[in-house]
Amino acid sequence: MSFAPSPTGRMHLGNVFCALLSWLSARSKGGRWLLRIEDLDPDRSRRAFAEQLQDDLQWLGLPWDGDIIWQSKRHDIYLQYLEKLEKDGLTYPCFCTRADIMATQAPHESDGRIVYAGTCRGRMLDETDKNRPSAVRLIVPDCDITFCDGHYGPQRINLARHCGDYILRRKDGAWAYQLAVVLDDALMGVTEVVRGRDLLLSTPQQLHLYRTLGFDEPTFCHHPLLINEAGQRLCKRDLSLDLGCLRQKHGNPDEIIGFLAFLAGILPEPTPTLPQDLLPLFDWQKVPLDDITASL
Repeated sequence: MSFAPSPTGRMHLGNVFCALLSWLSARSKGGRWLLRIEDLDPDRSRRAFAEQLQDDLQWLGLPWDGDIIWQSKRHDIYLQYLEKLEKDGLTYPCFCTRADIMATQAPHESDGRIVYAGTCRGRMLDETDKNRPSAVRLIVPDCDITFCDGHYGPQRINLARHCGDYILRRKDGAWAYQLAVVLDDALMGVTEVVRGRDLLLSTPQQLHLYRTLGFDEPTFCHHPLLINEAGQRLCKRDLSLDLGCLRQKHGNPDEIIGFLAFLAGILPEPTPTLPQDLLPLFDWQKVPLDDITASL
């Protein structure tokens, strides 16, 4: 099991909710809990935020096992596997701009998804293409990916209709989330992935990549999101619920742990609690399916 925050701001209550559930799920099975810093975005990632989130986890009583994994130091690993996929003929360069892609979208598609139409698949390259920046896309089959989420149950999604051929490396050379997270989890030996339900629909892409690369698949367990009173997902702009404000307001970390355990259905009341005291009480069946309004 791993917890993989991005150091783009101070952790907020929703991040801690994810950390607590993944820590409890791992420890209740006698497993290890690893920490990976997803700092692939150099423009937004800050070392100070990474150091602060380590301090916050220690303060909350959620220690991790082993050395911290930094994605920014794994370029050679990602390149090795990308070259393997390229050698196997499973990728192609994509020169499309966002405007090009949006122009191919059906007018009724209003759920925010962008489905790539495969414009550059099979495109014959010429001399002028050599100096043009291009992304790298993975070819996906027109088939259903099925899996059983540990919390939300059976899922079936057709990759071609859901996302189309997806990006492994961006035009600017940055590594895409899908490739990095699959390689990291596989090579770290992660056997269970716990994360927010907003990433549930990313799972079929990742499973396809696990299978394409020949890795053993982990189990996936998604949890409901914490939302504010307006029904919006908590984010790092919600300063009133970030760990900086919460640590000043609630000097005792056990208050925050107890409150989150109450929201997760583990405790009947928001009683100050140590994380380890929740282990005999933890059960995924207690955790709600719907998103949870949080105000502390």
